[in-house]
Amino acid sequence: MSLARSAATAAPSAATQEFAALLEESLAARPTFAGQVHKGTVVRIENDFAIIDVGLKSEGRVLLKEFAFPGQPAEIKPGDVVDVFIERYEDKEGLVRLSREKARREEAWDDLEKSFQKNQRVNGVIFGRVKGGFIVDLSGAVAFLPGSQVDIRPVRDITPLMGVPQPFQILKMDAARNNIVVSRRAVLEETRTEARSELIAQLREGQVMDGVVKNITDYGAFVDLGGVDGLLHVTDIAWKRINHPSESLHVGQNVKVQVIRFNPETQRISLGMKQLEADPWQGVMLKYPKGVKFKGRVTNITDYGAFVELEPGVEGLVHVSEMSWTKKNIHPGKIVSTSQEVEVMVLDVDPDKRRISLGLKQCLPNPWVTFLDKFPVGSVVEGEIKNITEFGLFIGLTDDIDGMCHLSDLSWTTPGEKAIAEYKKGQAVKAKILDVDTVKERVSLGIKQVEGDRGEAAAKLKKGDVVTCTITAVTDTGIEVTVTGGLPGFIRKAELSRDRSEQRPARFAPGEKVDAKVTQVDAKTHRLSLSIKVLEVEEEKKAMAEFGSSDSGASLGDILGAAIQKAKAAAKIASEGAAADEAKPKKAKKVKKSEDDAAEGGKDD
Repeated sequence: MSLARSAATAAPSAATQEFAALLEESLAARPTFAGQVHKGTVVRIENDFAIIDVGLKSEGRVLLKEFAFPGQPAEIKPGDVVDVFIERYEDKEGLVRLSREKARREEAWDDLEKSFQKNQRVNGVIFGRVKGGFIVDLSGAVAFLPGSQVDIRPVRDITPLMGVPQPFQILKMDAARNNIVVSRRAVLEETRTEARSELIAQLREGQVMDGVVKNITDYGAFVDLGGVDGLLHVTDIAWKRINHPSESLHVGQNVKVQVIRFNPETQRISLGMKQLEADPWQGVMLKYPKGVKFKGRVTNITDYGAFVELEPGVEGLVHVSEMSWTKKNIHPGKIVSTSQEVEVMVLDVDPDKRRISLGLKQCLPNPWVTFLDKFPVGSVVEGEIKNITEFGLFIGLTDDIDGMCHLSDLSWTTPGEKAIAEYKKGQAVKAKILDVDTVKERVSLGIKQVEGDRGEAAAKLKKGDVVTCTITAVTDTGIEVTVTGGLPGFIRKAELSRDRSEQRPARFAPGEKVDAKVTQVDAKTHRLSLSIKVLEVEEEKKAMAEFGSSDSGASLGDILGAAIQKAKAAAKIASEGAAADEAKPKKAKKVKKSEDDAAEGGKDD
């Protein structure tokens, strides 16, 4: 029994076999729709969906955005026949699941593979940004655009390129990974090469062309001339000073330029914009003559001066030495500031080199002339020692003017190297103005001249004059003396007497007075060289000639004694005469008084 049942179970019944055959026949006759692209008709538009009939028992829905390019509205209406991809025959709601995007992708992949094999360009739209690049829609297929393949040069802002249909070159396709890599740069380079060859063949220096600013750097701007770029240097943008090209240009700006230089070998093109305008330097010597004052604006400040714009395109330099009468070795930025309006004087014009030398201080009162008017040469001034150098003292005379006292003008008696050690910075001193040079802006001072001008006293003396000296110091080599006017002098040991036995400095003492003859006057130091010996010899010769000689029987002592007696007698007579002259006015006064008294008495009588 069990064996029979097992056999019946193992062998299917005829009815079962017949049913299976019919089912298999039915399924084989029925076409497979899922995973294929079919044409469908748009039945109606509901909200954000398009209802499409693909010939099945139910209709399918497709989002309207799948019928539009990124950033554009969908252009579809009832009755339109479109290709759609059937994802599923029937979903849980009983509807056919359709996709327009996958249908376009399937179509696009076939076309893209053909273009890739033929190395042809394809059209696409950049619609998104991802890490390392951008997303491009190639008529339904999504491709990756690396950032380095966007343009020939780096692009800071890609916004103007997004949503705009443009050609691309396919670099790589991988259907298994659904990966496509495209390049916009390859298209530009190819187009650029073609246009560049054609443009360069027609390019000539002096040619005026239209261009578009593609990139801006610190030194200029690159202008696209239609397939070839030229450099517009910052100095050729305008006649006026421009610190950075961005002050006058921006990326994407249409400009008219002139070809200044063109090298066919290197294919470098130099462009200019200012060459299309009138040169403001034409006739500049007539517009800005020397010695005339003008107003201008400070455009740039450097270590050596400041540039002042007299008119757009015409600038002059105010050198640091022409900025202030008194402020030396100071940065120009501490005197003027950028954009400041100043008054300047034209000092020199060189139209060939396009240079104008300007002066700022010339428009201000000259403090050196004012100082000279207030303190003429010979005036005594008082000031504070500002600086001490190895060659003299700098003394502050006003807030802006300092004077210099040289070593040689510190003291009449003390050498300059020693005299300068007696002064300290900040010490108040008096000095005489020796000279004021308004051209070289110098004031020469003398401290020793405050005591008296020995130059005038020295000028009154000459070699051979007899002077009375006051001994100031006794040394082993001679004696230091001073004469009238404070002039210093020195009598050497050998010049102290005609007799060798009397040539002893020790026999003199400070404060004594002696007569001596001037043998030399130093015009520079006003120091005198004197001699008692020469005076004694001359007096001896004179006495011998007047009173006789030793040959006539008179001794030298007698002769000198007679000369001395005669000199004393003459001195006594001169003294009595002076006393008599002094007494005469007194006597006359007494006589006059007596006459007046007598007159008064007569009136009383």
